[in-house]
Amino acid sequence: MSSLQLFWFILIGVLFAGFFFLEGFDFGVGMSVQTLTKNDQEKDQVVQTIGPVWDGNEVWLISAGGAMFASFPMWYASLFSGYYLILFTILFGLIIRGVSFEFRSNMPEERKWIWNWTLSIGSFLVPFFFGILFTSMIQGMPIDSNGDMTARFTDYINLFSLVGGVALTLLCYLHGLNYISLKTTGPIRSRAKNYAQALYWVLYVGLVAFAVLLYLQTDFFALHPVSTITLLVVMVLLTVIANYCSYTNKELTAFLTSGFTLIALVTLLFTGLFPRVLISSTNATNNLLIANASSSPYTLKIMSYTAIGLLPFILAYIAWTYYIFRKRVKHTEIAGYGE
Repeated sequence: MSSLQLFWFILIGVLFAGFFFLEGFDFGVGMSVQTLTKNDQEKDQVVQTIGPVWDGNEVWLISAGGAMFASFPMWYASLFSGYYLILFTILFGLIIRGVSFEFRSNMPEERKWIWNWTLSIGSFLVPFFFGILFTSMIQGMPIDSNGDMTARFTDYINLFSLVGGVALTLLCYLHGLNYISLKTTGPIRSRAKNYAQALYWVLYVGLVAFAVLLYLQTDFFALHPVSTITLLVVMVLLTVIANYCSYTNKELTAFLTSGFTLIALVTLLFTGLFPRVLISSTNATNNLLIANASSSPYTLKIMSYTAIGLLPFILAYIAWTYYIFRKRVKHTEIAGYGE
């Protein structure tokens, strides 16, 4: 394995971590539209918190997929063909979610409810099926010597993958509730805190179930015991801190720690996979490895120069965007609120 191959494996992990940190609260806010709000004005207030940033956050997913395609074409080919239906469902969720922002703002009031529902449904589908994808992937899938995946329904949908899907969805929902607490004023702000305080106790149960199934269904503890246990402990500690901060009105810390929990989860998945990119459940010799699934050294070299040159400008632009739209969305600024 070369240093460039390792660099791109880590970079893809960073891109997925950035996606779940930033788009994670987008999903949580989207789910909150139908589960947290009590009237149309609160729905508008919640949507306005992510209005300027949601589409930019999705670019991280496109970048991760593009980087995988260019740097690890065999990984990309096996993953995207083997998980075609799940990825199609994720794409469907992203589409109905994306158009909901535009359609709900141009619809008569009596039809807005349609797009409020598609926004929430799409925001639920994406993290849930991403959780199923990643959890079943680390569990191992039937991959032959050519890298082809011939899986059955139960390879995709089983107890472990369902727990993973629910856990990731709940993490995103809590991340979104913390973001709403940070970015709003009025009743919706206190309600978001109350929901988060209750749901953190559900998350504790989910994390324990995930850790137990991770031990039983994967080889992470056998191959990488130190990093696996450390990252699981970090996830629990971050969850406790976020829960404590939701009680003490430390909203920024609660938001950051819930986001770091998602980053720790992605780190756990990628360190557990290393040095593999896909695990074969039929024969270990059919595993796709970082060393044999990548593009040529010249391709990786040119891509590295491009990434290193452009990444600082992209990060600066993202930071500037969040700085410009840093103010809270006040409930008194929403038309019709309290009338």
